[in-house]
Amino acid sequence: LSMETFLRQTWVDPRLNYEHLSNFSNLELDQRMMADVWVPDTYFPNEKEAHFHVVTVPNRLLHISRNGTVFYSIRLSLTLTCRMNLYNYPMDEQNCPIYIETYGYTEENVLFNWKSVDAVQVDDVEMPQFYFRKSPAISKCTRTFKYGSEATFTCLSTTLHLQRNIGYYMAQVFVPSILIVILSWVSFWIHVDAIPARISLGVLTVLTITTQSAGIRASLPRVSYIKAIDVWNSACLVFVFTALLEYAYINVQTRRHQKSASKETLLTIQASNPLVLSQGVTPARCIDVRKTIGAREMDYLKRARTIDRVARFAFPISFAIFNITFWIYYMFAHDYQND
Repeated sequence: LSMETFLRQTWVDPRLNYEHLSNFSNLELDQRMMADVWVPDTYFPNEKEAHFHVVTVPNRLLHISRNGTVFYSIRLSLTLTCRMNLYNYPMDEQNCPIYIETYGYTEENVLFNWKSVDAVQVDDVEMPQFYFRKSPAISKCTRTFKYGSEATFTCLSTTLHLQRNIGYYMAQVFVPSILIVILSWVSFWIHVDAIPARISLGVLTVLTITTQSAGIRASLPRVSYIKAIDVWNSACLVFVFTALLEYAYINVQTRRHQKSASKETLLTIQASNPLVLSQGVTPARCIDVRKTIGAREMDYLKRARTIDRVARFAFPISFAIFNITFWIYYMFAHDYQND
């Protein structure tokens, strides 16, 4: 989590009380004089990287009031660690804590307190992937470490409640994958004998979904659990692959029946045939072949077309049921990350 922040601290230092020396209500110290004033050794325990802003001058100020109250403000850019729960990605919510602690002073010497309930303010912040779900929460905490003996340090914490923007993923992931699944259903309207067209369409949709899934996984950290986007991509892959298997089943069944029909010997025995009469075969014993191979092939084609007609309704209905279940569960059901 990268952010730019203004860290403002205030404390009372009796040594800086100048009520009896001057009538000035406030002293604004120059950058060169700040090094002579004591400031807390504040740091961020979950910080990975940070730097000060020094253009055109160091971005910090220090004011001293007559009673010795010191106001210190500094501009920082921070990169903080935030343990994310991606079960519901990309419909996920993230709670990112920020800890503020003293580095060397124990709570016997320095105590941190939030000045007010709205001490953490977020103004006009726009992020490409997230937005603030609610105002940051603040609390106090302590940390105990052992350096020979136990030492307790004061600390403050605030939690940023972030909700991921799903608009990008709708345009780049969900809508394209829905169109690819629908494209795979076009094969149900293509003639059974158009083998190259149906096979090419099925293989193309399978490869497209697979490539899309690989691209999404490459941009995410590797986790040991199944994310919402994994469920979606797997389901889309199952639908397009099943559409390809549907034609494979039809083709195998048609070829099997054609092969068995070609092995049958169709004989039409003529009663007037001298050879037949000489062998004592009467017209009543003649073989009457009612179905030709062509008629049987038509029967097999009718069966294949019937399967295609059923698939035209079964696949869209099944995909619609999956969509309803998926979106209701991940958008409105209980969120695992809050367990």
